[in-house]
Amino acid sequence: MVRGVRLLAVLALLGVGRAAGFAADAPPAAAALGQGASVGVQTIKANAQLVVVDVVVTDSHQMPVHGLKASDFAVMENGAAQQVTGFEEHVSLAPGEAAKIAPMPPMPAGIFTNFTPAPPGSAVNVLLLDALNTHMKDQSYVLDELREFLKNTPAGTRVAIFALNNRLVMLHGFTSDLTALKAAVDRTGTSASALLATTGAEDAVGNGGSLTVAKVMGGVAGGDMGQVIASMGRQTAAQSADALELQLNITLTAMSQLAHYLAGIPGRKNLIWFVGSYPEHFGSKTPQDEALYRATTNLLARSRVSVYPIGVQGLTTNAAPIGNDPSGVSGRGLAGAQRQFAQGNADQSVELNQIAAETGGHAYLDTNGLSAAVGKAIANGANYYTLSYVPTDARQNGEFHKIQVKLAQQGLSLTYRNGYYADDADAVAHRGTESGGVPSQRGALGAAMMRGAPDATEILMKLQVLPASGAVEQAVVKGNVVNPNPAAKLKIKGPYRRYAIDIAADAKDIEITPTADGHYEFSTELITYVYDAGGAVVNMAVEKARGNLTLSSYANMRRVGLPFHQEISVPANGEYYIRTSLLDLATDRYGAVEIPVASIAKLTPVSAALPGR
Repeated sequence: MVRGVRLLAVLALLGVGRAAGFAADAPPAAAALGQGASVGVQTIKANAQLVVVDVVVTDSHQMPVHGLKASDFAVMENGAAQQVTGFEEHVSLAPGEAAKIAPMPPMPAGIFTNFTPAPPGSAVNVLLLDALNTHMKDQSYVLDELREFLKNTPAGTRVAIFALNNRLVMLHGFTSDLTALKAAVDRTGTSASALLATTGAEDAVGNGGSLTVAKVMGGVAGGDMGQVIASMGRQTAAQSADALELQLNITLTAMSQLAHYLAGIPGRKNLIWFVGSYPEHFGSKTPQDEALYRATTNLLARSRVSVYPIGVQGLTTNAAPIGNDPSGVSGRGLAGAQRQFAQGNADQSVELNQIAAETGGHAYLDTNGLSAAVGKAIANGANYYTLSYVPTDARQNGEFHKIQVKLAQQGLSLTYRNGYYADDADAVAHRGTESGGVPSQRGALGAAMMRGAPDATEILMKLQVLPASGAVEQAVVKGNVVNPNPAAKLKIKGPYRRYAIDIAADAKDIEITPTADGHYEFSTELITYVYDAGGAVVNMAVEKARGNLTLSSYANMRRVGLPFHQEISVPANGEYYIRTSLLDLATDRYGAVEIPVASIAKLTPVSAALPGR
């Protein structure tokens, strides 16, 4: 969708009704819809799968090539020629030209949205500082190189910065204000990984760090390097399989969160990932991990996110050759350790190159110029062509469909995602909550609902969240589930305050299908969590919202959005956060917004704003 049209849509949603943002009769209608009542709306439904491929074309000097036409490209999928039905060239902004975005209108108190402004017609860039998979010594180097990049980056370059450790956090949203970005980096300190082993031996060898074997050997009797390196390998292997499993899961979950956050921004998104040591065999450890990896890479591709891994360890060298190997003939000792070191580095390079290739990015590994690598990644992803086609083989058979793009002109290099997994959306989409109502943290829903996660933007939403009344209550709203995870052993008690959540969702983002009787149907799920300050879920509400709609009120729904209503109880005392998500069960797409309760607790209650409710 063109960015200007998208902004008009959010302005329409934000401009509905009274100053509070809703017409006086909207909440009852929304409540009825949440229970499955009929409300008229028209659907825009794709009858065939559309594959979108962003292609970066460079010459022999790695400079972008402009002016190509659709007829210059040939696209094949699994060897079969495809007809290009959509074509567009994207050119980076001129140096020094600030990226202009339409400003968001001021929103009244109690009104929130997941709309994210972005510059029209250009790619956006996300920097991910990965402390989960990077040792502290390398993190300091990354921060220094990032400051160097921001000092020399052209004005108008638009960047957002995220950090990952035990969870993903936003350090700064999209901005071209380099001063603000530098301040965000300066506020970011190094932190020990929640899971990564940090022994000196592992830093020296297991992860290609800067420590030398000689430094680690201090005090080792006999100075047998083969024994020292073998010991290092045992320490590295001591990291439990469970920890590696969790490390991989958190990494892929963060990628999923970023994809959901970036989905509502049109065009290409370049995810520049500063990563050190990470779980080996990325995405291929267990059948569950493989499924999660496939779902994540498909989601990144669907959201047009290209991953650019940057190895933060610099040029990795094996210090072991300076010693002698008394066991070299047998393959043990120093020689064996050297082979293991080289194989480990090769495996990690293959895996990082794999995720880059499957998303249309490029891996910058084994380099000491991180600042230059960032600049290359941004330049690489700023000039590109977008091709789209409907595949001749539309079977969703779970197989990998290989994409090939060729040019008639010789001597040019092309970078694009090399394919996608043709998984059946009905089979892989998360069909709501699991037993007990708590989404799996493996699934996209779990990622979208995690405390502090960036807002999901696949479904554009406007929310009004207000106290339902001025009084406190001793019991929670009917249907709320207090302490949905009993293992947390939380001590939750009243009194409670009830909050009313009213949503207007963009109908174009929800799949609404025609029925034989001339009506239109959709199937969604509305989920609200209440988190305490420590990130524990203290209360939740989950409601199916299915619609059997007529066409008569199409114009109104296009103007005001699909209405939904939910109520949630929050303990009256303490620090809490409300996170609400709307899930389209047909497509596995989400909108999600998180709200500090402190920002709405003292607002005029709905019962006073809307008499007679």
